[in-house]
Amino acid sequence: MSRTALSLLATLCLTAFVIIGSLPASAEVRFGKNVRIGEHDVSNQTFNKKKRGEYHVYEGKPAKQGCSWRKNADGSKTKVCHLQRKQ
Repeated sequence: MSRTALSLLATLCLTAFVIIGSLPASAEVRFGKNVRIGEHDVSNQTFNKKKRGEYHVYEGKPAKQGCSWRKNADGSKTKVCHLQRKQ
Protein backbone atom coordinates (compact mmCIF):
# COMPACT_ATOMS: atom_id res chain seq x y z
CA MET A 1 0.00 0.00 0.00
CA SER A 2 1.19 3.47 -0.74
CA ARG A 3 1.82 6.04 1.93
CA THR A 4 -1.18 8.12 0.77
CA ALA A 5 -3.54 5.14 0.97
CA LEU A 6 -2.33 4.31 4.51
CA SER A 7 -2.79 7.93 5.55
CA LEU A 8 -6.32 7.98 4.12
CA LEU A 9 -7.18 4.69 5.86
CA ALA A 10 -5.87 5.98 9.19
CA THR A 11 -7.89 9.19 8.82
CA LEU A 12 -11.08 7.24 8.04
CA CYS A 13 -10.56 4.95 11.05
CA LEU A 14 -9.94 7.90 13.36
CA THR A 15 -13.05 9.67 12.06
CA ALA A 16 -15.15 6.53 12.63
CA PHE A 17 -13.90 6.23 16.23
CA VAL A 18 -14.71 9.88 16.91
CA ILE A 19 -18.23 9.56 15.50
CA ILE A 20 -18.97 6.31 17.35
CA GLY A 21 -17.53 7.67 20.59
CA SER A 22 -19.73 10.76 20.49
CA LEU A 23 -23.03 8.85 20.21
CA PRO A 24 -25.02 8.78 23.46
CA ALA A 25 -25.65 5.44 25.09
CA SER A 26 -29.06 4.55 26.43
CA ALA A 27 -30.22 1.84 28.77
CA GLU A 28 -33.06 1.10 31.13
CA VAL A 29 -32.25 1.07 34.82
CA ARG A 30 -34.56 -0.54 37.36
CA PHE A 31 -33.91 -0.26 41.06
CA GLY A 32 -34.90 -3.46 42.85
CA LYS A 33 -35.82 -4.16 46.46
CA ASN A 34 -34.14 -2.31 49.32
CA VAL A 35 -32.25 0.23 47.18
CA ARG A 36 -31.26 3.41 48.99
CA ILE A 37 -29.65 6.65 47.82
CA GLY A 38 -28.32 8.75 50.68
CA GLU A 39 -30.26 6.45 53.04
CA HIS A 40 -33.57 7.30 51.27
CA ASP A 41 -35.64 4.44 49.83
CA VAL A 42 -35.80 4.47 46.01
CA SER A 43 -36.92 0.85 45.55
CA ASN A 44 -38.84 -0.32 42.47
CA GLN A 45 -38.29 2.75 40.29
CA THR A 46 -37.49 2.42 36.59
CA PHE A 47 -35.67 5.00 34.47
CA ASN A 48 -35.08 4.99 30.71
CA LYS A 49 -34.69 7.42 27.79
CA LYS A 50 -38.10 9.08 28.33
CA LYS A 51 -38.16 8.94 32.15
CA ARG A 52 -34.94 10.02 33.83
CA GLY A 53 -33.79 10.42 37.42
CA GLU A 54 -31.45 12.94 39.02
CA TYR A 55 -30.63 12.65 42.72
CA HIS A 56 -28.73 15.23 44.76
CA VAL A 57 -27.71 14.30 48.33
CA TYR A 58 -26.69 17.08 50.73
CA GLU A 59 -24.96 17.03 54.12
CA GLY A 60 -27.13 19.91 55.38
CA LYS A 61 -30.72 20.82 54.58
CA PRO A 62 -31.19 21.49 50.83
CA ALA A 63 -32.96 24.62 49.61
CA LYS A 64 -35.56 22.69 47.56
CA GLN A 65 -36.09 19.61 49.70
CA GLY A 66 -38.00 16.68 48.18
CA CYS A 67 -38.68 15.40 44.67
CA SER A 68 -40.39 16.97 41.66
CA TRP A 69 -40.88 16.15 37.98
CA ARG A 70 -39.40 18.42 35.30
CA LYS A 71 -40.34 18.31 31.59
CA ASN A 72 -37.45 18.44 29.13
CA ALA A 73 -37.36 20.02 25.66
CA ASP A 74 -37.24 16.60 23.95
CA GLY A 75 -40.53 15.48 25.58
CA SER A 76 -38.95 13.36 28.30
CA LYS A 77 -39.42 13.85 32.05
CA THR A 78 -36.77 14.01 34.78
CA LYS A 79 -37.42 13.25 38.43
CA VAL A 80 -35.22 15.69 40.37
CA CYS A 81 -34.71 14.90 44.06
CA HIS A 82 -32.88 17.06 46.61
CA LEU A 83 -32.35 14.87 49.65
CA GLN A 84 -30.68 15.42 53.01
CA ARG A 85 -28.34 12.68 54.17
CA LYS A 86 -29.77 11.03 57.26
CA GLN A 87 -27.61 11.17 60.36
